[in-house]
Amino acid sequence: MVNTPVYAEAEEVMDLVRDPSKQPGKDYVIVDVRGEDYKGGHIPGAINVPANEMYDKANDLISEYSQVPKIYFHCALSQVRAGPKSARIYAETLNNLGTETDQKVKILRFGFEGWHDKYSKEKDLIEDYDEAFWLSEYRS
Repeated sequence: MVNTPVYAEAEEVMDLVRDPSKQPGKDYVIVDVRGEDYKGGHIPGAINVPANEMYDKANDLISEYSQVPKIYFHCALSQVRAGPKSARIYAETLNNLGTETDQKVKILRFGFEGWHDKYSKEKDLIEDYDEAFWLSEYRS
């Protein structure tokens, strides 16, 4: 099966995060490809693989997570650069390896900025939240 990344809405990811019967790493994986700004807060259960490491880490991610039904990638905005590119690198590597999987590769629409705008007041939807970080230079 050729895997091509598709966009997912924040509500889809939020439903997974809030579903007590779903476990990150088993039922879904969220890969946050941001760099330093990951430290200011992230989606609960997300793993951090900075985009500049994706080529080097794609095989490891596939080895560990290819049997997980859904994998979501995101960066700050998930428009064209880091998030979508990382999802493509993962999907292309998965395809090139010929890994047998029904995994859906997805990109979180509007990235963490959109997630933060929508859910910053909901404490269960942002882990390690640092409000001062969001008032700093990263948030203009």
